[in-house]
Amino acid sequence: MANRIVKVFPRFERFWHWTQMALIFTLIFTGFGLNGLHGLIGFKIAVMLHTLAALVLLGVWLFATFWLFTTGTWKQFLPRADGMFEVARFYAWGVFRGEDHPYRKLFWRKHNPLQAATYFVLKWMIFPAIWSTGLVYLTYNFWEPLPNAVFWLEIVANLHLLAAYVIVSFVIIHVYLLTVGHGFREHVKPMVTGFDEIDLTPEQEAYLEQNEPWRLKH
Repeated sequence: MANRIVKVFPRFERFWHWTQMALIFTLIFTGFGLNGLHGLIGFKIAVMLHTLAALVLLGVWLFATFWLFTTGTWKQFLPRADGMFEVARFYAWGVFRGEDHPYRKLFWRKHNPLQAATYFVLKWMIFPAIWSTGLVYLTYNFWEPLPNAVFWLEIVANLHLLAAYVIVSFVIIHVYLLTVGHGFREHVKPMVTGFDEIDLTPEQEAYLEQNEPWRLKH
């Protein structure tokens, strides 16, 4: 294995990440306001901003899903048990003892097993849950005449809120983990520049040198 600085995050993936971050923080802020946790903005403005941010984010997610499957990037998010225990142990114990991270990034596997499993659950379970409940919530005026509509609205609202709190928990943990190991700046830098330090097999290195030299930083 050769350790090289490689462009592993293409422009769209970085755009998707930062756009998603801005929209999710907007949704968290307005959602807290709608639930009475702060009064920094009016209710009507909070509803408008929350709805607008949600629809834009849904559009970004739909396009990102199309991009993931057409480029084959979806394979990066497939969870696997191999190495999961070692990574979990590192975050729970080893990081406080100054141990090195047990996972080395690879060209076709830039997410460690715990990251891949977390993103898999988020993308295929939590995000669809918040999409569906949010859309049902948004269209309440259309199904309000149905029997027990208020009861079902309360169920939908609570499921939407539960999914939202799961996402908030993920954001808090995600930001915290950016502060461990090499430090916040080093963790964030690859998602700004696209370049990260990974291990390449001789075959991968030769392929990139020959066909995609722009990916390699010399």
